[in-house]
Amino acid sequence: MGKYIIQISKDAKSDLQAIKKSGRKLDIEKISAFLVELENDPRSGTGMPERLKHYEGEVWSRKINKKDRLIYEIFESEVVVLIVSALGHYGDK
Repeated sequence: MGKYIIQISKDAKSDLQAIKKSGRKLDIEKISAFLVELENDPRSGTGMPERLKHYEGEVWSRKINKKDRLIYEIFESEVVVLIVSALGHYGDK
């Protein structure tokens, strides 16, 4: 059982549905692995976790593929990780 609670924004849900619908199995497997890792330690693991500058709060990204990043925010006080988006590269959709 993980330490952090994973929540997914509406935008991220539609991004994840689009990835699932595309049938890109490698991307789907990576995202599944990321979600497990995020529950335990959102600041380390696979996908080259990187804290993003120029954002309010503790916003991080992990590389899904050459074009797409899983963007998430860590709320330490609530022990929550909010998935913000999964398509595009830092909002350049």
